[in-house]
Order: sequence, then C-alpha cells, then structure tokens
Amino acid sequence: MIKNRRAFIVGIKSYRLSIKEKKFLIKYKPWGVILFLRNIKSVKQTKNLTDSIKKIFKDKNYPILIDQEGGRVNRLSNIISFDNLTSEYFGNLYEKDKMKLDIIYKLFIDKTSHLLKLIGANINTVPVLDLRIKGSSNIIGDRSFSNKVNTVSKMGDLCIKLFHENSIGTIIKHIPGHGLAKVDSHNFTPIVSKSPKYLKKNDFSVFKKKDCFFAMTGHVIYKNIDKLNTATHSKKVINHIRNIIGFKNILISDDLSMKSLKESMKENTVKSFKAGCNIVLHCNSNFAEMKSVAENSPLISSFIIKKTSQFYKILR
Repeated sequence: MIKNRRAFIVGIKSYRLSIKEKKFLIKYKPWGVILFLRNIKSVKQTKNLTDSIKKIFKDKNYPILIDQEGGRVNRLSNIISFDNLTSEYFGNLYEKDKMKLDIIYKLFIDKTSHLLKLIGANINTVPVLDLRIKGSSNIIGDRSFSNKVNTVSKMGDLCIKLFHENSIGTIIKHIPGHGLAKVDSHNFTPIVSKSPKYLKKNDFSVFKKKDCFFAMTGHVIYKNIDKLNTATHSKKVINHIRNIIGFKNILISDDLSMKSLKESMKENTVKSFKAGCNIVLHCNSNFAEMKSVAENSPLISSFIIKKTSQFYKILR
C-alpha cells in the first residue's frame, strides 16, 4: 500500500484538487501532501479535499501535513484564531507556572488535534525546537519556546507526547537549529559561524532524544562544519544529525522552493537526497516545479516504509 510512493511531499493550489493535480498525484504518488491556508476555507470543505486525496491512494492513513503551530503560524485562521497562543507564551508558562501550563497546553493540543482530525490532517509540523536568540531573524521569534535549552527541550517532549496521544504525528524542526540565523531562510541563506562545540552544547542539543517519527532540516549553513552547503544539502551536517544528535527516523527537507537554496529545482531535489534527506518537501504548488521535484525523487526506501508503518500505528 505504501511502497509504490515517491519520496516527496507536495502542496496543492486551492480548496479542491484540479484535474491536473489529480493526474499528478496518480502518476507520481508523493509520500504525502501538505495543507496551507489557501487550501482551508471551512472544516467540511477541507475534509472533502483530504478525503479526495486519501481516496486516490486508497489509504485512510495517507500522510496529510499541516503547519499548525498557533500564534502567527495558523493555517486554520479561516476556522479559528490561535493568535495569542504562541510557543513563547507556553514556554513562559513552563518556567513560571507548571500546573497552569499542564492544564492549558493539554487543552490547546487536544483542541488543535480535534480540529486536525476533523479536516483529515494527521501530521503537524511541530514542535519548533529552535532557540530564541537575541539579535537573530524574527522568522523564529515567538515561534520558539524559549532562549533556554532545557525549556525548549522539555516543551518539545511534552508537545510530541500530547500530539501522539491524540493520534497526530509531529515533525521536530528546524534540525539542527535555526535560532542563530540572522536572516530569514525563506529569502536569504543564513550563515552561522559558531563552533561545533558551541552548537553541540546549545542549538543541536535540544533535538536530542526526541521520540518523534519525523524531523525537518533547516536551510542554514553552519560554516565550521560545512562552509558551502545548507544543512539540507550537507552530508557533513546530516552526519551530525544522525550521529551526534542521534536522530534515527525520517528526515524531511524544509521547503525546496525557499530562496535560501540557490540551485534549480532539479538540483535542489537531487542534492537533498545525496546529502541524506529521506524525503523532500515542496510547498508552493507551482506545477512546473512540482513536476521537477517528482521526477527527481526516488521511490521510497524500505527504511521509509518501515518508519511510515510505525507512524501509522499511532493513528486511530
């Protein structure tokens, strides 16, 4: 059922599948589909959309992803507002009032999970485990739980646990850490110059021992590990992710259409797999780009099949 898919995730254009998109999904069989605000008008409409995708694959568990962090990253804003419920808000509660946090955060994740299930999504691309660093790009900002390693790590564990209890998969991001980036990787290539020793103790350490099926790479250059390539395109950085951070599950690239990556879409795709990403992500629904990603993505490996089957076991 899973095995004939290709190792990429794709976004679609609107509230329903076009004939062109339907044919694309049938032909190229992406591992998963990601939803954005442009796909979500109401609960009923979105459920119809996700049902139509799952029907193509004859798989009620087919991976449907969404970026539903709360705060300013809220793909459900046409349905509900979570504007004040930022990761920073919950990180502050963790430090000041753990009892209140336990009640409010559980409620927040239970309700978010309920909504995700209503629309047919089963993977949320949280938690953001990037540290909040003073003077860095605001692209992370209040999406981070804290500037403290322990707070971010513990909140990450809690986030993963609560979503899994609600049958929603999670993706830790942006591994191995986007917090030090002084520019937004949607538009520029961030270069981090801290030593490997510093990174290992700080930014990298929050990603350790996370009981998570998936991780998403950051399009960031760590110049004292690999001065030429972002993490997504770097064998050396991915070696750090696998062996020093110790992440052993499915590694997904961040969006290949972000401006941090400077190559053609074909080259961005090929380089991600060569570096060691298991699956690549393409979000903007540009059809020519989608086709290039699809044609340069291999069939999923036995490793991905095994890990996907493990993920399916938490779904109910």
